[in-house]
Amino acid sequence: MSKISEDDVRKVAKLARLDLPEDTIATYTGQLEKILDYVDQLQAVDTGGVLPTTRAVEVVNATREDNVVSTDVREELLDQAPQREGDFFRVPKIL
Repeated sequence: MSKISEDDVRKVAKLARLDLPEDTIATYTGQLEKILDYVDQLQAVDTGGVLPTTRAVEVVNATREDNVVSTDVREELLDQAPQREGDFFRVPKIL
């Protein structure tokens, strides 16, 4: 017996606001049936001793030490500003 009918596909498509052409309903019904069969296979797997996880492979952040490096580019950067006022960028007033 089929777990999903063509009427189910039409109803889900309507709820999802999808305009499915009538000639594709049978195709989607078969594909969704296969997906539900696969989910049934997954339900049969014993996961009693498996800890919950968010990823299949453990990911570790690759971090580096944060070192301060001084540079002498301050004047060069300030000179590139359209307007400058002393050691600051001059920008238009917002308020």
